[in-house]
Amino acid sequence: MRKALIIVNAEVKAEGTIYLASPATEKMVMALEAAIAADSPTTQVEVMAAATLWSKNFKPQRPDANLIYCPLTIDIPAWLPFPGQKIYQDCKDVKARRQWVEKKLGHKTSIGDAWLGDLWLPVALTPTELVYGEVIGEGAFPNSYEQPINLDRGLRRPLYDLAQGLLESLDAPPSVYLLQFRLKGQTIVFDRLWPFPAAPTIASVRSQQPNLFTCYWHCLTHQPIANLTGTPV
Repeated sequence: MRKALIIVNAEVKAEGTIYLASPATEKMVMALEAAIAADSPTTQVEVMAAATLWSKNFKPQRPDANLIYCPLTIDIPAWLPFPGQKIYQDCKDVKARRQWVEKKLGHKTSIGDAWLGDLWLPVALTPTELVYGEVIGEGAFPNSYEQPINLDRGLRRPLYDLAQGLLESLDAPPSVYLLQFRLKGQTIVFDRLWPFPAAPTIASVRSQQPNLFTCYWHCLTHQPIANLTGTPV
């Protein structure tokens, strides 16, 4: 039987109970579980705290073609044997990614904690295609997000080229990626790349069909995806 292992930021109590780190994490897990159930009702789903992976008592599972890793956190140990391991480590090295973008693509980047991105471009990468979603932005309230954000047509192609160049340089495996950036006037300022549908993708649950968590599952299971243009549901 196929098994999906969803890895999240969470606390693990002594009795083994998992407490999700935030309401956003809970929404992410629920959306991904719903996507898996709709596509593959027989798939067994397990939610695991990333902290468990770092525990000395954790025993890695043997390689299993029926086990699909579905991280919803960047905090993955470097030794965990799953297809996205290299790119997760690359994306954790934010400074190196910024330096590469500056040198190779000529874009401005965030400096330390300055100019941090408040916009996110979703990119769904399957084994055969790359599809761009509508830009997501911060909402009026803390930890809230909105999609779509209107972007000048002239900014879209440079933004798409930035995302494609970065993903190609990392030999990115199938997944839903978030390119985090901000705008200074008409200038794109690159911040970082997320190799999974991070918290801002929650906005897609109510703004497009299929949402980005459904796309994530389809990418991980090497299925085709629909166009990501926003369609309110």
